[in-house]
Amino acid sequence: MLRSVIGGSEVGGGTEYVSSNPAVLDDVVATVELADAVTFRAACAAAREAQREWALVPAPVRGQVVGAFGRLVAANKAALARLVTREIGKPYAEALGEVQEIIDTCEFFLGEGRRLYGQTVPSEMPDKQLFTYRVPVGVAVVVTAGNFPVAVPSWYLAPALLCGNAVVWKPAEYASACARALSELAWRAGVPAGVLNLVFADGDTTYAGLDAALGDGLVDKVGFTGSTAVGRRVGELCGRHLQTPCLELGGKNPMVVAPDANLELAVEAALFSGYGTAGQRCTSLGTVIAHTDVHDEFLRRFADAVSAAPVGDPTADVVYGPMLDDRFARGFENTLGWVGDHHTVLGSTSVGRITADAPREGFVGDPATGLYYHPVLLDGVRPTDKVFTEETFGPVVGVTTYDTLDEAIELANAPGYGLSSAVYTTDPRTAFRFRQGVGAGMVSVNNSTSGAEAHLPFGGNGKSGNGSRQSGVWVLDQFTRWQSMNWDFSGSLQKAQLDVTTIEPEMEYRLPATWL
Repeated sequence: MLRSVIGGSEVGGGTEYVSSNPAVLDDVVATVELADAVTFRAACAAAREAQREWALVPAPVRGQVVGAFGRLVAANKAALARLVTREIGKPYAEALGEVQEIIDTCEFFLGEGRRLYGQTVPSEMPDKQLFTYRVPVGVAVVVTAGNFPVAVPSWYLAPALLCGNAVVWKPAEYASACARALSELAWRAGVPAGVLNLVFADGDTTYAGLDAALGDGLVDKVGFTGSTAVGRRVGELCGRHLQTPCLELGGKNPMVVAPDANLELAVEAALFSGYGTAGQRCTSLGTVIAHTDVHDEFLRRFADAVSAAPVGDPTADVVYGPMLDDRFARGFENTLGWVGDHHTVLGSTSVGRITADAPREGFVGDPATGLYYHPVLLDGVRPTDKVFTEETFGPVVGVTTYDTLDEAIELANAPGYGLSSAVYTTDPRTAFRFRQGVGAGMVSVNNSTSGAEAHLPFGGNGKSGNGSRQSGVWVLDQFTRWQSMNWDFSGSLQKAQLDVTTIEPEMEYRLPATWL
């Protein structure tokens, strides 16, 4: 039984939620007591109280805590990865990579504890000094999805804690055990009680609790990773309280395959980014935009790769395992209704859930135990299709064609998302023109749409986010505010713009003609 942890103490809830292994539905990972809105607000109040002392801890010392957090994760890497695989069905190799992302993030922010720099600014008046400081925002509420149940939360937690903030973390219900495990490691690393509070709650309760906490002045920053639809509601709520949230939302990520592309590499990348994690990443490949000259050959190779890809038991060597949870399985079945008569359907022996009546050739394990779905590859996708314009969040990739690079860029931008993108080419001009024209916050050249490094900014534009960025030094702007200070030691009141020494140049002077 998992309960919320507020101020270091477990707090019971009312409604129970059962987190099950999506690969083996009979395997109950945890039973979770979900908190109500009053409890959520109480967590924000506890964070407010604890944050005052945490902010007084020197930043290099806070960095040491973040570094210890990373080392504890490293010591528990295999165990935490196994839990990720068990609770959300992510293949074990991918889960190990996700845990490594936490370690990398903590290593980076360990050093930032000694580089939380401000600036000394020259004054326009004598005997006066100007300074700038980064100060913590205060209390941050972090709401995360469960497709990356430990890596993405670390993108918020590590910098937020380093900067002197207290955090109320609301993870996805279906990843509750992963959240508790990660929180335990943070607390054991030295994060004080109340500085990190873990609240299990459903979406409606979280919204109501956040509304109340914002209204009472208990929350200074909201970080949200999830769907575009919910992100809009969070943004509207924060806007009413004059706050700018950090929104990391969905994606409809394009991959342009130029006529000079290395098709073998392009297919490998499309398979990984389109079907890894069963297409349930915000950075999953949405549509391949292939040049007409290479479309047929690319499609043939890609279809063969998808058809041959091992799917099934996530503890085995597979490209992907089950859907994360029943709600995503239902959502993907709805997406399959967008497949039209003009689409050519490739990639597997059937469409929909993998069953004894609709088997997947080469399936690894027993499909009857979990939420397994056939990979779908759709050729002939049109810009007016919902499968082209909307995030699908499942193992489906569309393919369309283009003739000119300008047309490819227009197609890449058409859905209105702007998270990740990729282009495969051997021509630098194509790569740079694509980067210049595409609206995505992240661009890959000869690499997949999925994948992030801990020291590179991560985030999107348009329907993918509000321009905020995570990772690297750029995320510090989410969890600190700039404070300026001026110190006048002249012994008199020097008034800016009034008591400033002025220089009067001789503007009428001209060089003598005899010099020319």
